Amino acid sequence: MARGAPEDGAVAGPADRHRFGITVRTRMLAAFLGLSALALLLAGGAAWLLQRGQVDARIDESLERSAVELRTLGESGVNPVSGEPFTAPEDLVVAAIQLVVPARNEGIIGLRAGRAPLVSQQDVQVHLEDDAELLAAVAPYADGATPVLRSVATSTAEYRVLVAPVAGAAGTGEPAALVLAYDRTAEQAEVARVFGTYALVALGALVLTGVVGRVVAGRLLRPIRVLARTARRITDTDLSARIPVTGNDDLSDLSRTVNGMLDRLEGSFESQRRLLDDVGHELRTPLTVVRGHLELMDPADPSDARETRDLALDELDRMHRLVDDLVTLATVGRPDFVRPSPTDVGRLTDDVHDKVRTLGDRRWRVDARAEVVADVDAQRVTQALLQLAANAVKFSSPGSVVALGSAVSDDARDCACGCATRGSASRPTRSSGSSSGSPRLRRRRAASAPRAQVSASRSSARSPTATAAARWWPPRPGWARRSRSTSRSLPPPS
Repeated sequence: MARGAPEDGAVAGPADRHRFGITVRTRMLAAFLGLSALALLLAGGAAWLLQRGQVDARIDESLERSAVELRTLGESGVNPVSGEPFTAPEDLVVAAIQLVVPARNEGIIGLRAGRAPLVSQQDVQVHLEDDAELLAAVAPYADGATPVLRSVATSTAEYRVLVAPVAGAAGTGEPAALVLAYDRTAEQAEVARVFGTYALVALGALVLTGVVGRVVAGRLLRPIRVLARTARRITDTDLSARIPVTGNDDLSDLSRTVNGMLDRLEGSFESQRRLLDDVGHELRTPLTVVRGHLELMDPADPSDARETRDLALDELDRMHRLVDDLVTLATVGRPDFVRPSPTDVGRLTDDVHDKVRTLGDRRWRVDARAEVVADVDAQRVTQALLQLAANAVKFSSPGSVVALGSAVSDDARDCACGCATRGSASRPTRSSGSSSGSPRLRRRRAASAPRAQVSASRSSARSPTATAAARWWPPRPGWARRSRSTSRSLPPPS
């Protein structure tokens, strides 16, 4: 089996299909090297073209200057070598050949009608007399009246040629011509050698850039590799892995964004797990009760069947209520579940007192009333206190005293709302909600009673915070109602 091939019957996922593809690091490096190579090529090509043009311009300038010097020499009429006047065009050509020192890759000859070319006795690199094609190409211009500058290509080389005809005074003597030519192929070859060296240096620079770029790209993309490893470690049972964030660039911002996404995912999965736990905890009991009564029911006894039916309907009603509460639980972790606003805690206590009076035959009273304004979610606090009151009714007998209260601590840091009852305890009925210790109520209290800032602060102390708590104590003789002006948290009655 080939290495990395999936097992028989296994379907290759997206990660398997792209595992052996080109990595981002390689693509980045290829893009950088491609751009660098293109820049070097454009710069080198432009410089090469400019250099070739400069070589041609230098050759033409040198040849034109030689033509001017020849004309000046002819106008002087005296051979500077012998000091004698020129008697024929050939004498002027010979003197020019003697005086001119050919440059590198330059040759010089003199043309005479029907005779061999005049050659220089100096050390000349380019021997024009040896190229018959060149001699045949320039011969027609030797009888002209003005100098001619042109390019001539032969099988040997490409030349840039100046043909300067020389005629005697009043037409005396046989005409002659001075021919100067540069081997343009050799001149351009020198430029090519220079840019060949440039190409080697550029190639070495690209290799060095590739090595350094690979290291730099690896460091820059390290957060992405860490992100991939973290994503592979994450499972539905462990979402605690996070990406370490360093720096303040785009990749670090990406890491922070992914960490935030993982936080939200972890919260969502945790909420789902809590919801499943709550469903199992809350719904198992009524289902067990209904099943047990149905198993023990006597179908032949109408009275037993009626009682079992009523009990089953009662349990189903409770299950419906539990499902509604579980839906509320599913939204507890949302940011908008609690919406605090400035609330008069004392008035909120009175409103809750008015609402709980219909929960059962109890003697409802307000034991303490805090005169403060706090930033709380009045609806959630009311919901939690109503649940606490319902639990107080469930665990007390008719006629018991159920007291509500809100108070502020001595240092004005904490504000508490509570519910207490005194009277004989009773067993809860089947239609009651879950106990105060159930996760449903605990989470609602935690969510609906956050620590919130109070608008009326005292001197330099921190603004008070409001909380809701469940308080219930067994009845004791002599428990007296506390004053409405009490501003302390509610202690158990003595």
